[in-house]
Amino acid sequence: MIKFLKNSYLNIGLQQPGVPEISLDVEAVNTLLKHCPKALKTPLVSEPSLAKEMGVSSMWFKDERNRMGLGSFKALGAAFVIAQEAAIIKNKNSTDTEWSKTLSGRVFVSASAGNHGLSIVAGAKVFGAKAVIYLSTAVPTSFGDRLRTYGAKVFISGETYEESMDAAIDAAQTNGWTLLSDSTWEGNYGGVNVMQGYLVAAQEACEACPETPTHVFLQAGVGGFAAAMAGYIRKFFKDPPQIIIVEPEIAAALLEAVKAGHLIDVGGGASSMGRLDCKIASLVALESLTKTSNYFVTLTDMEVEEMLPILSKYSLDTSPSGGAGFAAAYLSRKEGLFNLGNDSKILTFLSEGSIKT
Repeated sequence: MIKFLKNSYLNIGLQQPGVPEISLDVEAVNTLLKHCPKALKTPLVSEPSLAKEMGVSSMWFKDERNRMGLGSFKALGAAFVIAQEAAIIKNKNSTDTEWSKTLSGRVFVSASAGNHGLSIVAGAKVFGAKAVIYLSTAVPTSFGDRLRTYGAKVFISGETYEESMDAAIDAAQTNGWTLLSDSTWEGNYGGVNVMQGYLVAAQEACEACPETPTHVFLQAGVGGFAAAMAGYIRKFFKDPPQIIIVEPEIAAALLEAVKAGHLIDVGGGASSMGRLDCKIASLVALESLTKTSNYFVTLTDMEVEEMLPILSKYSLDTSPSGGAGFAAAYLSRKEGLFNLGNDSKILTFLSEGSIKT
């Protein structure tokens, strides 16, 4: 059974002092991403047969499985930030500077559960920089191999995402590298620009929807993707839908932070929703989501994994991380939650391709 928490901070937020807001300026992102190869739209897929099976009016999937050839919405975030850095150098020096050489000598470093690292590597490669990625032992070896294929230097450090991030921070300070995290914490808000990069996916989804959704289900790890999507969706639609944030039960960093009224380390073991398996939420994402989201829900690994064959029937194969939003939508309708009914119109995101762990 789904566990959920109604957000008592809606439209107000936690009002944490000094925490910046996420920019919703998507056109700035579009302008810079034009310089990145394969920065093309991804489709919004309608599945009327699945909607009928669920007993709802419409079921839409924003399909991010082939974003920029990297297989995840994450391709947008770090690539945008690196493009920003390149634009600063290009404007400062000379308009004759080739984009492919603007960041020669720069090194970007971060921890990743996989897909954020791919975005850093892709962006760095376009503008002549190098990428160093730290992975925890919980990340599948296939991610490390893929990162190396794209040209990244990969280190394995720690048993959790948070421990690998500590290693990345140390490396940045020791070597003078640029830390490019997709999370935020007190004193480090660089991930805000990464979140802005994600806005492109929200814009494309909103503009492609033939009707205003009544419900949007967004999976979350540290919360950056969900915060960007929720913020833009609330801005775009005059009658905003209910927004439901979905986390692994074993990594409910946002839900527990909302309960506590501040960031909290939830600890615990590993989830098969690997890209969502984050034990401490992004500070900026938490502040934003408490303003924009109606509910926070958690699902067990088994609950999500049992929903994946349903997606496969409709050629929507994805990982547990990528299908968590749909799983929550399907089970919420089955359990009669969130006023879901025959007239409901649901939007969710396939955030990555099919990965086993």
